Amino acid sequence: MNTPEQGGHFDLVVIGAGSGVGVLDERFDGLKVAIVDKGVGPLHKYAGTRLNVGCVPTKMLVHTADTAQAAQHGAALGVDLELRGVDWQAAMDRLGRHIDPASAWWLEGHEKRANITLHYEGTARFTGERRLEVETAEGTVELTADQVVVAAGSRPVVPPIPGLAEVGFLTSDEIRSMDRLPRRMAVVGGGVVAAELAHVFSSFGVEVTVVEMLDQLLAREDAEIAQHFTELAGQQWDVRLGRKVVSARRRDDGIVLDLEGPQGTGEIVVDEVLMAIGRRPNSDLVDAAAGGLATHPDRRIQVDEQQATSVPGVWALGDVSSKWMLKHVANAEARTVMHNVLHPDDLITTDHRYVPHAVFSSPQIAAVGLTEQEAKAGGTRYVVGRATTPTPRTAGRWRTPPASPRCLPTLSPESCWGRTSWARRRLPSSSR
Repeated sequence: MNTPEQGGHFDLVVIGAGSGVGVLDERFDGLKVAIVDKGVGPLHKYAGTRLNVGCVPTKMLVHTADTAQAAQHGAALGVDLELRGVDWQAAMDRLGRHIDPASAWWLEGHEKRANITLHYEGTARFTGERRLEVETAEGTVELTADQVVVAAGSRPVVPPIPGLAEVGFLTSDEIRSMDRLPRRMAVVGGGVVAAELAHVFSSFGVEVTVVEMLDQLLAREDAEIAQHFTELAGQQWDVRLGRKVVSARRRDDGIVLDLEGPQGTGEIVVDEVLMAIGRRPNSDLVDAAAGGLATHPDRRIQVDEQQATSVPGVWALGDVSSKWMLKHVANAEARTVMHNVLHPDDLITTDHRYVPHAVFSSPQIAAVGLTEQEAKAGGTRYVVGRATTPTPRTAGRWRTPPASPRCLPTLSPESCWGRTSWARRRLPSSSR
């Protein structure tokens, strides 16, 4: 791999080294390709959000949390279990042993391709159609290309709360930089990231307070599932619904977050603040407007079913353009983009009809298809089914068209339209 001090013209420039470069294979050996990536998280790691600060470290921590939480359920199986503590540094070392070599391997795999030039830790900005400036440690590099793939990802949303910067806070990107577990933590937000990390830290013995401005957690899930999850969450964490943080300050006994909501004002005192209210696409960081790229009101770069943007020769995929901020969706979109880059006369589309997702909290939730509220809004006929057990260990519901009452959630989308939403407690299946 070459790293030139000067820029130049390329057949293809890829902005973002996660899913954007995951399918660069021998088919691209005849092309002059540049990869631009500024690194992810405070450690500026290569290979994208999922590996370094997203799904992989979170799910590894969730597994540790589930193991710690298992002590609560041992008696039901006749097993005497006791949780004596969690070694946070050991958990972080485990993440490093698995994640850091994978990140390095991802980089080394592309370094073996002599025709690929990597501007590592460079920030790319459009200056015109298919024209870029890249800020590197050595200075500014100018690039032009016949085709550009924008896979610049997303970053955590941090609202401008007075005093927050002064007292300090974490996002999901900085979890690995924590050197110890706090006694008390505020998790601000009520979505997937908040639900998963609240489970992690509470299982590790941290006193967790969840602050959510809506009236329930996981509001984008099926309403019935979200309500049930919120009720169960309230049994594990201190959940403050209908509240928002309006200011932060530090005093002798900790960090004070001032809250407001329909029920009035209040405050909580914690030792650490985790902001987990969502993520925003990095379209502004690449200056999409300067490149002529149209965007949605929520700042996502607009693409069609073929992942093409409003500028010929420019494609986008993943968090920077997709409303599904999921790695498996980005991978599917990347396969579409790379095919279309190589085969302009035989374009294919990405099928977003059936996107599965999961929430690895306690309980777990998995879903695919429309929510009941979406089916109602779209005028879609459906049937609701519910399944329970004699214990609250598992509960589920699904919707199918009335014309196919025997349709099961395990059938493929081609043979059965539907959605499954399952909430499952983390108890062994043999317990009663």
